[in-house]
Amino acid sequence: MLPWTRAMRAPRVRGVLAALLLSVTVLVAPAATATAAAPTAATSTSRGWNDYSCKPSTAHPRPVVLVHGTFGNAIDNWLGLAPYLVARGYCVFSLDYGQLPGVPFFHGLGPIDESAEQLDVFVDRVLAATGAPEADLVGHSQGGMMPNYYLKFLGGADKVNALVGLAPDNHGTTLLGLTKLLPHFPGVEKFITDKTPGLADQVAGSPFITKLTAGGDTVPGVRYTVIATRYDQVVTPYRTQYLDGPNVRNVLLQDLCPLDFSEHVAIGTVDRVAFHEVANSLDPARATPTTCASVLG
Repeated sequence: MLPWTRAMRAPRVRGVLAALLLSVTVLVAPAATATAAAPTAATSTSRGWNDYSCKPSTAHPRPVVLVHGTFGNAIDNWLGLAPYLVARGYCVFSLDYGQLPGVPFFHGLGPIDESAEQLDVFVDRVLAATGAPEADLVGHSQGGMMPNYYLKFLGGADKVNALVGLAPDNHGTTLLGLTKLLPHFPGVEKFITDKTPGLADQVAGSPFITKLTAGGDTVPGVRYTVIATRYDQVVTPYRTQYLDGPNVRNVLLQDLCPLDFSEHVAIGTVDRVAFHEVANSLDPARATPTTCASVLG
């Protein structure tokens, strides 16, 4: 072995470890930036959503609950989609979930089964305020997957008409294969599991994902839509986002608009082609074709 190759080996290993830690740290991050303080319902109301005086219309009889992704929050993840839906006559609500003690600025890091319990409480609050018997859920990344636990194990199927997932990690993620390296770095996997269980739960093959997918992907009585992008670099392989079962629509963004190059973050935060397909999924009776021109709508 040449001397310079031996000299480079240690930095290379450290570089791989650093890349692995960084990738897991940003797992399913839904926005490029995050606010420094947890948003409040009042803040959201000033932007047009989380208005608890809103009553669903005849055209849109169900409130829409938006469920952010890892590291997201009730405001930043939805600065694009929430106003888009409000302008179309929906009562729209969003929640924060998955906070860890001592980590006030980042959400979605707590155990996902506990996050699903927080969603359960929030949906009950929205239904009580609006008087609607059911809600529709729209989630990005972890927020598109976590509601499946609520539907399957917490009785959510009785309160939910439809679940729309934007780049959801329904079967976990390999992070482009990086998660397979975890066993080769002693202590890293345990650190992630202990300190950020919401990240560990999302790794393909984790005990949480195994429980979530056992017995089938879906439950009766709920309509499911998955909207994925082939350029997703976080939930990989992207086809693992798709669900299998009755009442499921799996949509690839590039089948609707071949010129759409949105990746994991953009599909849930700024992509109006994806937004148009969300609106179609919420109101299939009034759906219109989603094309590249939908970005102008």
